Amino acid sequence: MKNIFVIYGPSGSGQDSVIEGVANVLPIERVITTVSREMRTDESQGHPYYFISLAEFEELIHTNSLAEYVKKYTGIYYGVTQQELNRVFNGENVGVWKVDFEGAITIKKRFPNAVVIKINAPIDVIEKRIRSRETLPENEVQSRLNHIREWLPKSIYDYQVENEEGKLDEAIAKVKAIIESHLK
Repeated sequence: MKNIFVIYGPSGSGQDSVIEGVANVLPIERVITTVSREMRTDESQGHPYYFISLAEFEELIHTNSLAEYVKKYTGIYYGVTQQELNRVFNGENVGVWKVDFEGAITIKKRFPNAVVIKINAPIDVIEKRIRSRETLPENEVQSRLNHIREWLPKSIYDYQVENEEGKLDEAIAKVKAIIESHLK
């Protein structure tokens, strides 16, 4: 997978913050995920997702038009079309493909040469971040934390970068160094 790097981590680990930081120091192009849910008020088509109906997503599955996809426990599909992957793959910039645990496993199986970078943080920091940025009911917070605990042992990655509290710049520098080492 020439010039595409897969980045994943549990909710609250800071993968978006790391990706944004790397974008300030390297020319990157994000692979945009397609979702089968309604757009929220702070979102627009292509930012941060492509939004389509459930029927449209199921048609993409039926026609094998997806490079990878998953149906979340919420019933919403998330996936990347082959067309989107080709757009980034054929571009000039470094591609960054943000996925979740299941996505990383699927991608590594389908594209064994993909460079997968796991962004992680201590579970107490993850819980603090989840609680501070979103107003979720307690059962949803616990559901996310249980999901994280379930998938942590199943992790698959080539590199792991810790995004500890107050050390975002260090995490960005480590991811930048990993990407640069593979571009040489």
